[in-house]
Amino acid sequence: MTRIFSGVKPTGHLTLGNYLGAIRQWVAADQEPGDALFCVVDLHALTVEHDPARVRRLSRQAATLLLASGLTPQKCTLFLQSHVDEHTRLSYLLECTATDGELRRMIQYKEKSARALVSGEGVRLSLLTYPVLMAADILAYEADEVPVGDDQRQHVELTRDLAVRFNQRYGHTFTVPKATSPVVAARVMDLQEPTSKMGKSGGAGPGVVFMLDEPEVIRKKVMRAVTDSGDGGVVYDREARPGVANLLDVLAACTGGEPAVLADGYSGYGALKRDVADAVVELLRPVRERHAELAADPAAVEKVLREGAGRARALARPVVDRAYRAIGLLEP
Repeated sequence: MTRIFSGVKPTGHLTLGNYLGAIRQWVAADQEPGDALFCVVDLHALTVEHDPARVRRLSRQAATLLLASGLTPQKCTLFLQSHVDEHTRLSYLLECTATDGELRRMIQYKEKSARALVSGEGVRLSLLTYPVLMAADILAYEADEVPVGDDQRQHVELTRDLAVRFNQRYGHTFTVPKATSPVVAARVMDLQEPTSKMGKSGGAGPGVVFMLDEPEVIRKKVMRAVTDSGDGGVVYDREARPGVANLLDVLAACTGGEPAVLADGYSGYGALKRDVADAVVELLRPVRERHAELAADPAAVEKVLREGAGRARALARPVVDRAYRAIGLLEP
């Protein structure tokens, strides 16, 4: 049985990009094996300046949205990272396995540390070491596959390197995982900046569609989406026409079509935008409705998370205990 682990960071409200690029696949395929773990990785939200109350609120909202999207406790394990101590226990052992150089080569560290310095926030040590914590998240559960977006593949490669290195030095301890990603809409782009990823940490920008946006808000954002200059009509070309390509990618992901084939059905941008807006509204409507039901009963969501943490802890503890013995630590 293939074991899958993946997570979402509560640094902002979940977006259409999160849903199409990850969550929908988790629901449709990844939880079906019955051995899948999905985690709200709240410890990763502490690597940058944050408001504690907002982290708690977004963590609860993310878990509720995952359930509203269709993750089922009977099929998978859903939990909060901070509720399972094995993540931080294992992270230190992996820090003792990683090198300073390979962490400083991480693209996300370079980008985020540069932004932090420009903003005057300073760079937290945890921003440098969080890929090691991510590796611990994965290796603690002997995961075989890690569904991730393109921006996280480098971190999964680091996880693989650390697992192999630890196994070679101290004896076979960890399963070496591989990264997987959906074929379509793995990377939904910002509607106003179609060369940039639609990110949940980017504030409430007009180019970001959030999963809980009201229908009229979604329509307004899509209708104002940036297209491309020129009179070439509706053509699917990611390099030359990124704005139109992004809209076609979103429409294809919502309807199950092929972007290039869909392009042939449009002679102008207006009709394309209206169809994209309609498709997104209908795609997210049942999720929003189910979220409202679950949010009205927070105790039920907390029960799911509590039970999920218990199952996750039972899986991770033997693995982490084995790693402690392998690296040379005495048992208590």
